[in-house]
Amino acid sequence: MKMETVRMAKRMLGLTSAVAMVFCFTACGQKAEESTEFKPALSSETSCQIKVAGNYSNFESLESEFERFYEYYPNVSLNYVYLDDYSNTITSALMSDEAPDIYVTTTWMLDDPKMAPVFENAEILSDPALDINLECIRKGARWTLENGDVVMLPIFTRSYGMLVNMDLFEKNGLEVPDNYSELVDACDKFKAAGYETPVMGANSLTVAGMYYPFAFPLFCDGVLKKPESVEPLNSMEKSAGEMMRPALEKIKTFVDKGYMDPERCSNEIEDDYNAVIMRFFEGDVPMMLGSGDMVSGTQKRESKSEAFVANPFKYKFYVVPIEDEGGYFLDSVNLFFSVNKNSLNLDMTNEFIRFIMREKELGNMAAIKRLITPTNDFSLDEVYSSLEEFPEDRYISYQETGLNDAVNKEFLAAAYKVANGEMTIDAAVSGYGSLWDE
Repeated sequence: MKMETVRMAKRMLGLTSAVAMVFCFTACGQKAEESTEFKPALSSETSCQIKVAGNYSNFESLESEFERFYEYYPNVSLNYVYLDDYSNTITSALMSDEAPDIYVTTTWMLDDPKMAPVFENAEILSDPALDINLECIRKGARWTLENGDVVMLPIFTRSYGMLVNMDLFEKNGLEVPDNYSELVDACDKFKAAGYETPVMGANSLTVAGMYYPFAFPLFCDGVLKKPESVEPLNSMEKSAGEMMRPALEKIKTFVDKGYMDPERCSNEIEDDYNAVIMRFFEGDVPMMLGSGDMVSGTQKRESKSEAFVANPFKYKFYVVPIEDEGGYFLDSVNLFFSVNKNSLNLDMTNEFIRFIMREKELGNMAAIKRLITPTNDFSLDEVYSSLEEFPEDRYISYQETGLNDAVNKEFLAAAYKVANGEMTIDAAVSGYGSLWDE
């Protein structure tokens, strides 16, 4: 597999209908039909060792799948190996005598020439002979090369939105907003009720900070509606900055009205993960902006918050309703698995992949990690239950935008500078292409 072909996948605007028909993926919002019972394809007497390499220091959800797989293959030994400095060690690990059979991959690797061996050694998992169930993956989590090959299978996905304190909404007689007008109305009523800053988050230049979850999906929708903007955006052409204006205007409005207060957030929230969760658990923030990665840390921190232990409350994750028609579910893959095609135990390795690539197992792993499953079943974790009825026409696959990472950085820099009063919207728009470096 040539790296040029792989890199082209990163710039795809989406799968062609022909590819979609070949793989028969289910549409967003629909449930994939699958047998509830896994049917082993190899002898239960098979004995071998399989190694999985990754960059999670603690991968309990995968270890849970090991135990479930042993029910079918008790003589197989599965081990997870954490690699320090993963991006610099995975290529050499694949070339070693102790190469992993399965290894973690991420989308940024597709653009890095140094990562060529990662994909040159990757098995084509869409080969029908492998009988891997690709139908259970929802549309936004698919990752298919231009030639139709699948070499990366999504295990966890993330989105961006807000944790909502359901008890505060109920206490103040409010419904969780479905559209922008209702969001503004809720913020006004919370402020009138004494909640100084109804919407909080980390005032940072990260995707888990306030501004990316709040307005980046709106920016992506604009790009998808104007596909000719992708090339100038990726090329850092100044004129392309105009695409950011609608999103920046929404951010400026919320800051000007006091719904969001960057200075207060900086003073009270030190980072976009632990600190933002612990601040939310104080119980006085109606809506806390963040990513699905942030949500994944909530369960373990409930018992660490004295305020939450003393006064627990119900909370859920919602998409920010940034437009009058509602919000956008921005679908992005958190982690993929790829298979080493040179594995000495390739048959059993593929059998394990076939086992976990089922709605039940992917859901189990996501629920343990409290991340979003790549399937269409959001019912396993109550915190994500709002996504169960989310309109499929408002799903956005980040891959389909065709945007590169430099665009993310420019948007984050523009949003941060506008929100913190360092730039006007006009200056941020006209400065596109040089904002991140300033």
